[in-house]
Amino acid sequence: CGSYPLPLSDRAIRNFKPQDRPYKKGYSGGLFMLVTPTGARWWRLKYRFGGKSKLLSLGTYPEVLLAEARERRDDARKLLAQGVDPSAQRKADKRVAALRDAQSFKAVASEWYAKHSRVLAERSAFKTWRRLEADLFPDLGHLPIGEIEPPALLAAVRKVEARGAHDMARRVLSVAGQVFRYGV
Repeated sequence: CGSYPLPLSDRAIRNFKPQDRPYKKGYSGGLFMLVTPTGARWWRLKYRFGGKSKLLSLGTYPEVLLAEARERRDDARKLLAQGVDPSAQRKADKRVAALRDAQSFKAVASEWYAKHSRVLAERSAFKTWRRLEADLFPDLGHLPIGEIEPPALLAAVRKVEARGAHDMARRVLSVAGQVFRYGV
């Protein structure tokens, strides 16, 4: 056995049993599995950056299988070769994603609705929110409001028209217009 890590396989990983204390099972290239006393299995990558030893979590088993853990390790190693700390890059990516989510159509529509619903009757406010949830959020909710092109909005409105709800399509378009004006 010596200092060489034992070869891991999905079968071997499934058979790792929890112990009183967390323990590691090494793979290669800094990749190892941490088995906790609760039985959770975490993929970790140990690496050095800026003269310091660091750990990067690569996911849990079985959500992340061995092959994917190797891919994630290789991606992190490529970043290291470019002089980029994988942990810092991950944090930056999360900040960008959070900012993007904050500017999504759904986020802007929710903010608009919170201000606009105060002046509406309760039933009217409920119907307006329902239109957003049922007809606009499924197609546009996840998109950044600044990147939504007219054809995307038209496609969402056409789905409403396809149901035969022409008046509702007009109302949905009106609500979308109010949200876009608010977003500007």
